Amino acid sequence: MNKPAGPAGRPVGPVGRIGLFERFWQGGNLLQDGAPGGPVHPVLRLLVRWVRRPLLPALRLWRRNIQLRVVATTLLMSLGVVLLLGLVVIGQVRNGLQDAKQGAAQSQAVGGFNVAREKADSDARGQNAGQVAGRGPQNSSEWLTQLVEQLASGGQGVYSVVALSSEAEQPLVNDSRGTRAPRASGFVEPERSVPEELRRALDDETGVHEQHTRIFRGADDPGEPALAVGKQLYDANGHPYQLYYLFPFTQEEKSLSLVKGTLATAGVFVVVLLGAIAWLVVRQVVTPVRMAAGISERLAAGRLQERMKVTGEDDIARLGEAFNKMAQNLQVKIQQLEELSRMQRRFVSDVSHELRTPLTTVRMAADVIHEAREDFDPATARSAELLRGQLDRFESLLADLLEISRFDAGAAALEAAPIDLRDIVHRVIEGAEPLADRKGSRILVRGGERAVIAEADARRVERVLRNLVVNAVEHGEGEDIVVRLASAGGAVAVAVRDYGVGLKPGEATRVFNRFWRADPARARTTGGTGLGLSIAVEDARLHGGWLQAWGEPGGGSQFRLTLPATAGEGLRGSPIPLEPEDSRRNRGLGDAGLPYGVGPGRVTAVSARPWIKAQPGPASEAVPAEDSRSVSGMAVGGGSGGGEPDGRGAELEGGPRGL
Repeated sequence: MNKPAGPAGRPVGPVGRIGLFERFWQGGNLLQDGAPGGPVHPVLRLLVRWVRRPLLPALRLWRRNIQLRVVATTLLMSLGVVLLLGLVVIGQVRNGLQDAKQGAAQSQAVGGFNVAREKADSDARGQNAGQVAGRGPQNSSEWLTQLVEQLASGGQGVYSVVALSSEAEQPLVNDSRGTRAPRASGFVEPERSVPEELRRALDDETGVHEQHTRIFRGADDPGEPALAVGKQLYDANGHPYQLYYLFPFTQEEKSLSLVKGTLATAGVFVVVLLGAIAWLVVRQVVTPVRMAAGISERLAAGRLQERMKVTGEDDIARLGEAFNKMAQNLQVKIQQLEELSRMQRRFVSDVSHELRTPLTTVRMAADVIHEAREDFDPATARSAELLRGQLDRFESLLADLLEISRFDAGAAALEAAPIDLRDIVHRVIEGAEPLADRKGSRILVRGGERAVIAEADARRVERVLRNLVVNAVEHGEGEDIVVRLASAGGAVAVAVRDYGVGLKPGEATRVFNRFWRADPARARTTGGTGLGLSIAVEDARLHGGWLQAWGEPGGGSQFRLTLPATAGEGLRGSPIPLEPEDSRRNRGLGDAGLPYGVGPGRVTAVSARPWIKAQPGPASEAVPAEDSRSVSGMAVGGGSGGGEPDGRGAELEGGPRGL
């Protein structure tokens, strides 16, 4: 009975655990399926993809271009240094201008206060003399107006003078001699321009006081920053009043703006110059590295004559010379190995061909002896039977050696045509039934109700399946052998399951090696040569398919052949899971009430197609050799010429699940 598969693409267990940010960035689920909150809303996924899409090219360029990273880092650091230096310089200039302005303002204001005091004393003496002569006292308003005009006459554009009444003179507001009315020079609004705090300070304490303020010259004037310096004095009539000097910071602001502009221009120039210098310096280092990388790629592609251009005697030149020496040595070694390989292949091929003639003669003589064995004594008759059996094995070994030599020489050709794998499976089973009867095993076929069509070489596919079925019977310990067929998503698969000794951890990666045997002491009852699975892997690779293995000690094994339904197409998954559903671990998950495909040590992969569900086993499936990975548990070997998603095995919907 089939068990439900775990949700595709959801990492389970400690091996597949990923962070929240990575889930969000990948547009996946923020929460585990079934957790409170559920999966991310599709709109949010679309938003994440929309935000991520324009950033991916920039991130890819940032990761791959070291010159860009160095120049960008230099620019950012230079910009930070320039900004910090500019802030320090502007702060120092501002403080210097402010101190200078404050000193000059205090000196100018103190001088003006002295002039106002002297004028009041002089006018008071003259007024006393006028009273003796019969003249009345001078009007305070007129006197204060004259004072403001006199003090402001020498500072037009530099400062303004403001005279305000003191709080002590409030009772004289109706007196014609009062000084309540404010007076100012340069169209300054005195009451708005002089802070209330400064006026109260002059009423409460004697001496000179100062405070920063803004000078307003009209109702719509936003004001300009200034320094107000004031002191409470007495006029010629002895009435108190407040005299202020307002010094605008116009010139200082212009000077500070000039400094800021100069620093900004110089900073931009310095940053650009440092960036250009960094680009030139890094280019001198990166260019040879890029050249070496390009030559390395061409060397890897087989163009062994490529060399770096070396100029100068610096470290880069020494690196180039060492690289060229390495490439030269590699070329020599590879040529030697190629020549040795050609000699070995030729030797194997020649020996195989040359042995056919004497083998034919020996075969004829052995057949004659075997037919007459009944006339011999028992020992001689048994020797005749052994001779014939070993000759059969010798002929198989020669045929396999010739086939291996063709694969090694790249001379193997694929004759693909549309075939129904069910016909091949039936022929293979018919040929293996005598051996299965002797072993006490039954060969069962599952999934043969509908056609399983693929463009493949029938001879090679039959050879692969015959090897798998015969091995399963030989190692099945008399248990049933199950052959399963399935097709889905542009792929077809045949899996051969046995319940024999199985494979120990690590053996699945070596089962496809030439002449490898799980148990060296185990007899080859069927006369195997040790090259069958190696040839089967090459046949699968020639089709662009996979031949993969799974096994557990005492629990049997399963070999799976996956081929593209159309010749030349790539594979992205298999219709049959590599680990059978009746494996020991999956049965334990079922007993625990967990869905099939979910459990500790199991990593699921997300396929690029919606009908492909990730279905990894507890082991890595050594799908193409260039993308073989270890997940956990046993390592599973086989296959090449493409890879399942993430190299961990996949399952296509629509194929049989388990037995």
